[in-house]
This record gives sequence, C-alpha cells and structure tokens, in this order.
Amino acid sequence: MTLDKHQIDGVPQITSKTLPAIDFEERLIQAGYIKVGSAPAQGNRLKIWWTHSEFNRVEAIYSPDGAIAITAYHVDS
Repeated sequence: MTLDKHQIDGVPQITSKTLPAIDFEERLIQAGYIKVGSAPAQGNRLKIWWTHSEFNRVEAIYSPDGAIAITAYHVDS
C-alpha cells in the first residue's frame, strides 16, 4: 500500500509512498475534501473517510498513531 499508486481527484499526483498526515490532509482540504469519519483498520491501522461535493469519497489508511498517511483511494459513495 502506497500513496503514489493511486490518483485522488482534485489533488496533484502524490509521488511519495507515504506522507506525514498533516501534509496529506492539507492537500485534501485544499482540494475541498472534508473528513467525515474514522474506524480501526486491518493491521492496527486507522481508516479515515473524506467526502467531496463533486468527487467520490476517499478512504485513507494511516499508521496506528495517525501520524503517517500510508495509502488513499476512491471508493463508491
């Protein structure tokens, strides 16, 4: 799982495998995404959902402490 494997609508292509959560979230917020929920994910990680008025929802996976964004991808709304 890596950030550079997926394209998030409205966000310039991320070329790093991971990003500090603050940097990743700043990119999503600047593109108009809003954080809408979270849940535990496989491997003791954290899953956070982001919504947008025009684009499909994004599901992002973070490190267990939420400090590093590991991957993100669109899911059907």
